[in-house]
Amino acid sequence: MDHLVSTDWLAAHLQSPDVAILDASSHLPAAMRDAAGEFASGHIPGARFLDLASLVDQASPVPAALPTASALAERLARMGVQPTQRVVLYDDSAVRTAARAWFMLRLHGYADAAILDGGLGKWRAEERTLEAGETNVAGRPMPRPEDLAQGSGEVRSKTDLLANLEHGSEQVLDARDAKRFSGELPDFRPDVAPGHIPGSRNLPFDRVLNPDGTYKDPAALRALFTEAGINWSRPVVTTCGGGVTAAVLLFAMHLAGKEDVALYDGSWGEWGADPRTPKALGAA
Repeated sequence: MDHLVSTDWLAAHLQSPDVAILDASSHLPAAMRDAAGEFASGHIPGARFLDLASLVDQASPVPAALPTASALAERLARMGVQPTQRVVLYDDSAVRTAARAWFMLRLHGYADAAILDGGLGKWRAEERTLEAGETNVAGRPMPRPEDLAQGSGEVRSKTDLLANLEHGSEQVLDARDAKRFSGELPDFRPDVAPGHIPGSRNLPFDRVLNPDGTYKDPAALRALFTEAGINWSRPVVTTCGGGVTAAVLLFAMHLAGKEDVALYDGSWGEWGADPRTPKALGAA
């Protein structure tokens, strides 16, 4: 099963009833962008707007936590997405939010999910067709548990990461830029301390991408992770500012053939806001 599809592939399957296309764009507040408004102005034909920013577990103490399985299933059913369909996710976000959507779908049993390589930016650059307005699709019944695949993916909590400081069984890889990681630049949230989780390594997420926004090939990805200090034989936990670009690194590792990778969902937004957690400054 290919979890990365090209613009050529998607263009050839736009009319396929077995394919559901979802716009998973979401933006940081500083970007001052309206993902829903931009979708209405122009999107890939037949795409539906996932509204990723609202897919969070409001009952969780974790900031912007991953949604529950039932919440995701309800959202997708309302959008007419069936578990038997292949879901193609794309975004037009600077932080590549399709990767987080891919992770949550697979985590909750939607196994046949893929990312459009290069996203909407590459689709536009190739002057492919866009359509405006909303995509009207009839809703579907909520899937039964037996209709879904076994979930794929692991999530780590702050408690897990604190324990890992003691036993060190998992490597921690931070997707933020080097100055945020080192603490040279403060966090953009006033209640979040600078720095990084002690012992973690750093690989800014944009380094796994080519200039056109496509993912680098598996050999190049493996070389990047090795250069960042990752031992390929040991498990990894990815982290970032809020669990979004951490998913980009996790997806890149998946492309490179590494599956023993978990996501720290709370990431630095949770860790840095807790005065009880240890924090490190400087380069890895």
